[in-house]
Amino acid sequence: MIRLLAALLLLPPGPPAHAALPLFPPGPPVHVVRPGDTLSGVAARYGHRVADLRKWNGRAALSVDGMLRLTAPAAPLPGWRTRIERLTAPEPEHCPLRATDLRRIWVRHLGFDGRAHDGHLTMHRTLVRPTQRAFATLYRRRFPIMAMPPAVVPDETVLTLGYECRYVAGTKTWSQHAYGRAFDINPRQNPMIRGDYLDPPNSAAWLARDAHHPGMLHANGAVTAVTREGFTWGGHWTTLKDYMHFSTTGR
Repeated sequence: MIRLLAALLLLPPGPPAHAALPLFPPGPPVHVVRPGDTLSGVAARYGHRVADLRKWNGRAALSVDGMLRLTAPAAPLPGWRTRIERLTAPEPEHCPLRATDLRRIWVRHLGFDGRAHDGHLTMHRTLVRPTQRAFATLYRRRFPIMAMPPAVVPDETVLTLGYECRYVAGTKTWSQHAYGRAFDINPRQNPMIRGDYLDPPNSAAWLARDAHHPGMLHANGAVTAVTREGFTWGGHWTTLKDYMHFSTTGR
């Protein structure tokens, strides 16, 4: 961890390492809400009127980690929506869960471009409602999701995902993702750190966890939208930090 932080401090200015997906994707001018922010304080900082910020963002309350627009949108954000699909295709025989135990959950989410998008993640059928409520709260708080399926991206490490039939990295133990009881949010902005190991490897720019950039999760911010629905957060772990990871089992 110390070596990683040292490497971060020595990063030279210049173009991002991953050219296809910029480290900080372009989008509308925004302010990511920090603890202690007020609408009047943000307005004064950027030379705007409070009334304009309210009009552009459709709400007066600020939520830590929320993305506050600093320009007028082309159209107001539409209301949140969700739908559920059953899965019927059989999983490979070695997977620990049947496809009939899973549900594809479509949710509307805010993108880094400031627009509404519809994406999905797959979870165990018993976790449909908590998952829906968590993502509904994230949308209301204007927390941005970089990408969700079925988005086509050149780097899958940016995807917010739920079910995956896979082992815990470097072991033969099933991941909680393989049981549909975990999901990851914005992996690049919220990496997993174990000693000197960083996953995804192109996420060093987000190791300074006291910073507030679009899509970053903090314990006093967007994390609470998920944990209040019964999920635990890997950012609270001690032997390693998995800032992207939420599960119902603490693993």
